[in-house]
Amino acid sequence: MQTRKGTVENVVQIGEVTFLIKVEIPEIAREIAPGQFCNIKVSETNFPLLRRPFSISNVKGNSIEFMIDVIGEGTKILATKKPGDALDILGPLGRGFDTSGDYKTAILVAGGIGLAPFPFLINSFPEDKNVKLFYGARSKKHIIDYNYKNKFICTDDGSAGFHGNVVDYLNSSMDELKGDSIKFFACGPTPMLAALKRFCQANSFDCEVSTESAMACGFGICQGCPIETTEQGYYKLICKDGPVFNISEIEL
Repeated sequence: MQTRKGTVENVVQIGEVTFLIKVEIPEIAREIAPGQFCNIKVSETNFPLLRRPFSISNVKGNSIEFMIDVIGEGTKILATKKPGDALDILGPLGRGFDTSGDYKTAILVAGGIGLAPFPFLINSFPEDKNVKLFYGARSKKHIIDYNYKNKFICTDDGSAGFHGNVVDYLNSSMDELKGDSIKFFACGPTPMLAALKRFCQANSFDCEVSTESAMACGFGICQGCPIETTEQGYYKLICKDGPVFNISEIEL
C-alpha cells in the first residue's frame, strides 16, 4: 500500500452515467491484483473531504483504469478530469479474487457498475479456463459499453437480451451448467449477491463475491465498513478482509 500521484491520460464515457478514467501510475499498476481497489482523493482542495474507493477495472502497462458511475459530487469531479491532471491515489488495497483451482469454467456475474472489476479479472485467468460473463442492467440504455467477449446480457425490462435478472437467467440455464466444473465470481448490488448465494448453495457451486461499502480509510483503521460473517456475532472489515469474500463466509 502506498500513496502516489498519478496522471490522468483520458476520460471516456461508456454508459449513460458511466465513465472510464485511465491513469498512469506505474508504482501501483505493477502491484495490483484483480479485485483489489484504490482510494482516490478526487480534488486537491479539502472538498470532498474523504477519499473515494474504486475497483481496479483494468491494468494496461503502467496505467490503471477506473470505471465510475457519476452519482454524487465526488464522482462528478472525477468525470470532469482532463488529460494531464494529477490524482492522489492510495493503493493497492484489500483482498482480491483467487483464480487458482481445478475448475474448468469461470462464470462472472455482474449487476450494473458491478461490471467494474471484471476486465482485469478476465485477463488474469489461466489460459485453460473457459470464461463466461453474465451481465444484468435495468434496461438497454443502462448497459455499459465495454468490449467483453462471451457475454450474456440480461435486462429487467427485456429491452435487450434475456428478460429478467442474471440469477433468473442462471436458473433457466441449469441444464447447460450441470456436469461442468464451475467457479462463480460476482460483483453487484447486495440483493443480486444474496440471490446468487442462494443459487450457488442450492447447486453446490463455489463462488467469490466482491462487496461494496462506504470506506473512509480503506485499510481498517476507522472500522467503518463491517460485514457480518456466517460465524454468529463475528464481523469482518470489507476494506481489509475483503472486498472479495467466499460467498459462504458472509451474510447477505
